[in-house]
Amino acid sequence: MCGSRVEVEGDTLIIHGSGHPPPGGGRVTTAFDHRIAMAFLILGMVTKAPVAVDDAAAVATSFPGFVSLMNEAGARILESPDP
Repeated sequence: MCGSRVEVEGDTLIIHGSGHPPPGGGRVTTAFDHRIAMAFLILGMVTKAPVAVDDAAAVATSFPGFVSLMNEAGARILESPDP
């Protein structure tokens, strides 16, 4: 996922680090889950290529200021009209 080795064990997602920034460049399907959207938007701060999420609208339901705070912290989260 996004160039990293990932395992799913039950309801646990294990992401194995490599010691350097992951390539990124992936598009993540969030299934309108704010936790998935936020996790991968945060991951995008350290990847070589941007990480896209298909729908980050759910983030506003649990953390309305998330995008603004992340951008203030150095992220570059942009809304895209692309489906």
